[in-house]
Amino acid sequence: MKIHMPVVLPALLMAVSFVAQPARAEVDLSGSWASTAMGDDILLLTDFTGIPYNEAGRERGLSYSQSQISIPERVCSFYTQTQLFGGPFGLKILKQAGKDGKTTAWVLAGWEDRSPMTIWLDGRPQASASAPHDKTGFTTGQWEGDTLVSYTTHMKSGFIRRNGAPHSDQATMTIHYILHDDLLTLAAMLEDSVYLSEPLYWSRTFRRSRNNVELLDGPCVQGYEGVEEGVVPHYLPGKNPFTDEMAKGYHIPVYASLGGAETMYPEFRKKMKADFIIIDKCTRNCGSRGGPPPGAGGPGGGPGGGPPGGGAGGRGGPPGDRPPGAGPGAGPGRGGPPQ
Repeated sequence: MKIHMPVVLPALLMAVSFVAQPARAEVDLSGSWASTAMGDDILLLTDFTGIPYNEAGRERGLSYSQSQISIPERVCSFYTQTQLFGGPFGLKILKQAGKDGKTTAWVLAGWEDRSPMTIWLDGRPQASASAPHDKTGFTTGQWEGDTLVSYTTHMKSGFIRRNGAPHSDQATMTIHYILHDDLLTLAAMLEDSVYLSEPLYWSRTFRRSRNNVELLDGPCVQGYEGVEEGVVPHYLPGKNPFTDEMAKGYHIPVYASLGGAETMYPEFRKKMKADFIIIDKCTRNCGSRGGPPPGAGGPGGGPGGGPPGGGAGGRGGPPGDRPPGAGPGAGPGRGGPPQ
């Protein structure tokens, strides 16, 4: 016996499927948002743990000298938009609307070391693959239910962390902006076919603030920071003197601190268990704010926070990471890569 399905049933199922789709529900993200974390201010120079580097990314990171940010043409250079997840500042989000009142863009105001991010919602196409890259990148967005999703391309090469962990100019970043009561969580995925073997995932939460978040986004004044024009500080392969910093400070094996996809997953702890020795007493970056060890002197100053032994200016540098006669990492400008 054949059973004939009434015509009305498929129509009803189709109607139910449309109802089940999440409706577009734009929420108000504008205002000031205070950071609930301190950023990456206590990283050691070769701490690439949890970054899925391939060999090219790892070698590029190990060639980095912190004195590169003191090259005259880089003193006032911005970080890329990945700094949203490493910098110590809060957020100020602004809404742009057209004459009809519809939102055309959301703007994440700039910091002193990161240019503003404009998330275009007006349907403009992605930039051409041959379009110029800069530190700002090009960002479009759309609402998925009540979650804003942005997609950033065309960034120049920059840092995943402010200790020199690199990303290439082919990196793209997708961010979900998830609002829950007075908390705004940014959940991001960074993809980089040049330096990463797998996507890297971040999250960071901000709390809505009634106070105006001061972002210190005034002009940068270029000054001499100890590196002569034409000099590019770097380390040749196998010559980075900080490769074993994590091993010395925290007994983390070198093969773990240099990253790789497997270091992202909990199972990696089993691999390094035999090589990890729990330290008896914390002597470095102890406490909730990661202060310097006793007798190490004050921080390098500035919003970015300098490492022990850094200079007196805006960024500070790690001990021994400057060429002889180069001087301290003093001067105005960004909160730079800490040790």
